[in-house]
Amino acid sequence: MNALNTKEQKIVAIGMYTARGDMPNLKTALAAGLDAGLTVNEIKEVLTQLYAYCGFPRSLNALGNFMLLLKEREAKGVKDAQGRLPGPLPAGKSIDFGTANQTKLTGHSVQGALFEFAPAIDEYLKAHLFGDIFGRDNLDWKTREIATIAALAAMPGVESQLNSHINIGKHNGVTDAQISEILATVQGNAFSVPYISAFPVGQENSAYAKYFSGKSYLARLTKDNRLNVPVANVTFEPGCRNNWHSHTGGQMLIAVGGVGYYQERGKAARKLVPGDVVEIPPNVDHWHGAAPDSWFSHLAIECNPATNKNTWLEPVDDAAYQAATESK
Repeated sequence: MNALNTKEQKIVAIGMYTARGDMPNLKTALAAGLDAGLTVNEIKEVLTQLYAYCGFPRSLNALGNFMLLLKEREAKGVKDAQGRLPGPLPAGKSIDFGTANQTKLTGHSVQGALFEFAPAIDEYLKAHLFGDIFGRDNLDWKTREIATIAALAAMPGVESQLNSHINIGKHNGVTDAQISEILATVQGNAFSVPYISAFPVGQENSAYAKYFSGKSYLARLTKDNRLNVPVANVTFEPGCRNNWHSHTGGQMLIAVGGVGYYQERGKAARKLVPGDVVEIPPNVDHWHGAAPDSWFSHLAIECNPATNKNTWLEPVDDAAYQAATESK
């Protein structure tokens, strides 16, 4: 059962293809969104907002694409619902109600060294993005965050912003299951984006949750036991890692998305990016997981499965994790 409703699923596709600049697939997604009941003004609002996350060129191209699609549908006699236009912005200055919106969206006052270093960007975020854009009331904040998460997940090099908006989305009603579905949709339609995996995310890894610090997801890829090569895709949210553990028969890891780390007892941690392969000898204590600011996926290949057994040990505490991952 899908966690996102039909309209939300279409918004994910629209956000993803807009961010990638994939106009043919975006046109298909826009038409599917209209057919699913999204109004013209709701889609316009999504495409306009996304300029703040993937740039004016992507947003303008998407809006031009949408305009042509509407003309084509009108010529065929299709009458799409226009939907509600936004009402007036709140009274006062954008910087003031934008600051209030930002605080409400995130659940806390947003400050930091970056904004002290470049105060202009702080003003633009507060006054324009969170004021002039998020102050428009014909699209709710949950829906705006769904579109934003989908767009950021489809772009390379923005892991920190993606993680921030996942947290903002959760604060505004986007569930863990919906986050998982958004990421799975983007990953399932991936091309050569380095921080996402082409493999399915799967379901939350609840059976092994007690051995993980943070949330992880598991998708078993091999079905035929006669092959005797169990393979699964494991996805870690930022900062998530498993406990120290060992395998009597060893294990292989192949990094397929994001940035992660692997460490053996007594050795320095190794940073992992897509394409890296880790060969784990039998009975060697180790852990693996995501970087603090990036999702991470790897294929886990069980070696000698007939006799291979796991021994789960103590968690990797925050201090040890920080020491292993900083300045790498």
